[in-house]
Amino acid sequence: MSLEETPVAEGRPQALSHIRVLDLSRILAGPWCSQNLADMGAEVIKVERPRIGDDTRAWGPPWIRDASGADTRNSTYYAAANRGKKSITVDIATPQGQALVRQLAARSDVVIENYKVGDLKRYRLDYECLREVNPRLVYCSITGYGQDGPSANKPGYDFVFQAKGGLMSVTGEQDALPGGGPQKAGIAIADVITGMYATIAILSALQYRTVSGTGQYIDMALLDCIVALGGNQVTGFFANGKVPHRYGNAHASLVPYQVFTVSDGEMVVAVGNDTQWQQYCDAIERPDLAGDPRWRYVTGRITGRNELVPELARAMLSRSKAEWIERFDARGVPCGPINDYREVFEDEQVQHRALRIDMRQADGGTVSTIASPLRLCDTPPSYRRPPPTLGDSTDAVLQELLGCTQQEIADYRANRVI
Repeated sequence: MSLEETPVAEGRPQALSHIRVLDLSRILAGPWCSQNLADMGAEVIKVERPRIGDDTRAWGPPWIRDASGADTRNSTYYAAANRGKKSITVDIATPQGQALVRQLAARSDVVIENYKVGDLKRYRLDYECLREVNPRLVYCSITGYGQDGPSANKPGYDFVFQAKGGLMSVTGEQDALPGGGPQKAGIAIADVITGMYATIAILSALQYRTVSGTGQYIDMALLDCIVALGGNQVTGFFANGKVPHRYGNAHASLVPYQVFTVSDGEMVVAVGNDTQWQQYCDAIERPDLAGDPRWRYVTGRITGRNELVPELARAMLSRSKAEWIERFDARGVPCGPINDYREVFEDEQVQHRALRIDMRQADGGTVSTIASPLRLCDTPPSYRRPPPTLGDSTDAVLQELLGCTQQEIADYRANRVI
């Protein structure tokens, strides 16, 4: 979908078009959250360090390309989480920079930050100080371990929390098999899920503000969110005391629900209930398995998986992916190929859902990002601004929002405040 094809009608208000967000966050979790809000219409002002910007601008290659096809110095990592924002540069280590941020916070609805615990208090940019100038402010802090507790001051990245939060203990092949052992997810899932939970928390606080008239403080932790992500496995552990373990590409509670090798590669089959099991057996032409009382119900297939799955694996070798998909689709059995990302965007359903967004940059180049999966019929996401160049809106924001004169802006720049 191109910028011209954005689904928002001209002049139609969006769900969050009345909300202004002051984004002091960097890296991924905070920017992921603020990009969600920007997609839904919020004005997001991203505060970055002068001359350096968000750390992830330099996390390349790959780099965003300009109109001539040459690499810029902005990474695709940065672009993936900063669509729709205005970038301003402010040195918050200076008293003048702190004053500018306080003025912006006084005119904002939301502040998002992911500094170390206590860092912003040194600059009087913590929640207690900013709510003095704006009692309606919703202030969201994102840290690794939360604002309190014995680990609150520890540093940490996504990889650490996938390990500490249990995700790696249930991800990867079984220890007894070749390649067995814990694995991290292929994406920064702790960051992304924290950004999503933070979005929910902010929207909840804004909704409560309509009743209370006041804002509130939100304490988001990557550790909390990655532990919460394992709720299904953890609830089972709480019930029976058995520590969940790795099943590789299999499923703890469903059989067959796994990767199968077929005549021309590999594919996934996901039989989710007993009716689908009967249809699966019909597709692989094994009525004997369908009629066997041992396998008729899911509990039997789980407890007898070591005997059943080798039978299924042999049957699956007889046809190609395309043949199996045709047979399973005709019978309502969930299945699919294992796509790389090139194949993902060649998929007709992905194309129909317009999951690629191409946006023009100020230099005439194009940056492509992933469409928001939020599909609201009356207030859908819009993609109004490409990921910003560093400080692209500094002068405009200071002039239009804070009433700074050109001379004042020139003085700030001369003093390296902006």
